[in-house]
Amino acid sequence: MTDIFSQRARNKRITVLLMLGFFVFAVLVGISVDIYTYGEIDFTRIPVATVFAASLASFNGFLSYFYGSSIVLRSLGAEPPVFEDPSHKRLHNVVTEMALASGLPMPKVYIINDPAPNAFATGRGPSSAVVGVTQGLLDTMNREELQAVIAHEMGHIKSSDILTMTVVTVLVGTVSILSDWAVRTWRYGGVRPRRSVRDKGGIHPVALIVIALFVLLSPLISRIIAMAVSRNREYQADVSSAEFTRNPLALASALEKIAGATSPLRTARRGTAHLFISDPLQRKLDEKTGLVADVFSTHPPIHERVARLKKMGYQFEKNDAKKV
Repeated sequence: MTDIFSQRARNKRITVLLMLGFFVFAVLVGISVDIYTYGEIDFTRIPVATVFAASLASFNGFLSYFYGSSIVLRSLGAEPPVFEDPSHKRLHNVVTEMALASGLPMPKVYIINDPAPNAFATGRGPSSAVVGVTQGLLDTMNREELQAVIAHEMGHIKSSDILTMTVVTVLVGTVSILSDWAVRTWRYGGVRPRRSVRDKGGIHPVALIVIALFVLLSPLISRIIAMAVSRNREYQADVSSAEFTRNPLALASALEKIAGATSPLRTARRGTAHLFISDPLQRKLDEKTGLVADVFSTHPPIHERVARLKKMGYQFEKNDAKKV
């Protein structure tokens, strides 16, 4: 297992690189629109699209860092627990236990009123972390399984995964907005190479096709980046859960129950799917292996995670037997 401090430092570096990368990506979309509009890069006029893209990316980057968790909670319809509800009180007790076990401050707790069992974590760091679960998770899990799921989310918090994934959530949405804006502008005739530019030879048709494809595919490319960042983190958080609870089989059982759910999470979207312990959209691709699945899935296959956890459980039992 990677040292937690090294992993935390690595995640912070990745977050900075992602923010810079998405900023550059957004600016490239703006430049593409300006080139398409004028047929050339002309420094004598204001590149309107580029300025707009850079401003939006900067603003949303700021939002994602300081207010990303609030945006995520609002988009998922998450609400604070109602302590008159016994299941909410049990959740609060379990989160307190796992905060102590992981050596972290008590995170804020939120509930999504949905029957699909799932959980997520978000925030800027341990001092501002949020753990959210669905009502379906509370209704489905026994106490040990709930502990294991919460410990998994605490693992994300301890390694600073939550900052990286929260920032990615907002920035992926930014690229999608810019791409949609560019396409709508083109559709309504707002950007066409000026006649004077075309008469001079204008922009090459191949360049036009490349620019159009880049803008159209930018949301897909940004999502692939988000998925690649997300997948391997789940394995590490599973290991953290086993360490905090000393019970990897409880998480294996919880994941099997989550995999057996019959309906996707209603409020989840593609932009937030990577935040959850299991794909809330229940896409079949996440349960496959191979190159295509590695590129397009947000989570590693649950059966692979369960197999690893059961192997860990066997190792834990073996070590305990030696101590006796």
